[in-house]
Amino acid sequence: MTVTAAEFDELVSLLRGFIRREVMPAEVGIDESDEIPARLIEQAKEMGLYGYALPAEYGGLGLSVEQQVRVAIELGYTSPAFRSLFGTNNGIAGQVLVSAGTDEQRKQWLPRLASGEVVASFALTEPEAGSDPSRLATTARLDGGDWVIDGLKRYITNAPAADVFMVFARTDPQAPPGKGIGVFVVPARTDGVTVAARDHKMGQAGSWTADVAFTGVRVPANALVGEAAQAGYATAMRSLAHGRLTIAGVCVGVSARLVDESVGYAKERSQGGHTIGEYQLVQAMLADSQTEYLAARALVLDAAAQYDAGTDRRMAPSAAKYFASEAVGRIADRAVQIHGGSGYIRGIAVERLYRDVRLFRIYEGTSQIQQLVIARELLR
Repeated sequence: MTVTAAEFDELVSLLRGFIRREVMPAEVGIDESDEIPARLIEQAKEMGLYGYALPAEYGGLGLSVEQQVRVAIELGYTSPAFRSLFGTNNGIAGQVLVSAGTDEQRKQWLPRLASGEVVASFALTEPEAGSDPSRLATTARLDGGDWVIDGLKRYITNAPAADVFMVFARTDPQAPPGKGIGVFVVPARTDGVTVAARDHKMGQAGSWTADVAFTGVRVPANALVGEAAQAGYATAMRSLAHGRLTIAGVCVGVSARLVDESVGYAKERSQGGHTIGEYQLVQAMLADSQTEYLAARALVLDAAAQYDAGTDRRMAPSAAKYFASEAVGRIADRAVQIHGGSGYIRGIAVERLYRDVRLFRIYEGTSQIQQLVIARELLR
């Protein structure tokens, strides 16, 4: 069942109110404790946020990609860690099953992902295969009727809370980079799966990442996603392209928050008998930030519309993610500058967001990877 325009507008309105009323007041606590309050997790489940991007036939909301981006923009207005709670269910992990799973796999897992009963993680990155996952070293070999997986994954979002991993592993050790890679559904409690302690990151407290080791992990033949043991890399790239649009939308939402924080401070803070917003140098920074925010928003929404139409599912997502993630970094830097010394003090929103946004230029493919994708598409 498709969500109508009126229903979607109501959803956005409810989400906007919820973010400002419930999540934003919890931001400082989240940053200090590195944990999302249990009540917010339960409320997110009740609102259907764990499955807004998953098909309606499996219990999700079945939103279009353009609608998903608009939701991401609203979620970006608060701590990025809140969206990360359910980001992998909707995004890179859940989309593996949506795009490549068998009917049996979709029926078994997608309803549980959509309800929040199960948290999924996307296990692709490795110590020696980050920006270029085509060279991953984790292996999966057939032993009788089972697959046996060995390897180490790094910086895996939601790993400490995960119930299931989408694990990318090399099924053909002789195949060239990007070939001979499969993806497997591996429950977190399977023997041989070990999740390390949480990483201590610069920012995005409350969004947990960790290493995950797979040591002689034995899974049945039907754990292979889809039916091709060598189609995993293409599946990963499709999921990442979708995820880049979501991350770009979050960047737009954070940009909006930073502009609002900057404008509010410029109007209220006095210096030399004037509000700082009366100074042209401050006005110039505000103008630059607002312009970049509007440009990023327009680009991301256009890229999402092209994704829905099927006209560009490769270059446009990379361009949107590249521009939006770089722009929000510049906007955050200006926001700290506008706040002066207070912008460098813990507990101030712009200081926290300044640390948070740095990660956007790295995950779902670094800015340098996006440059390569864009250039290669242009030169085809």
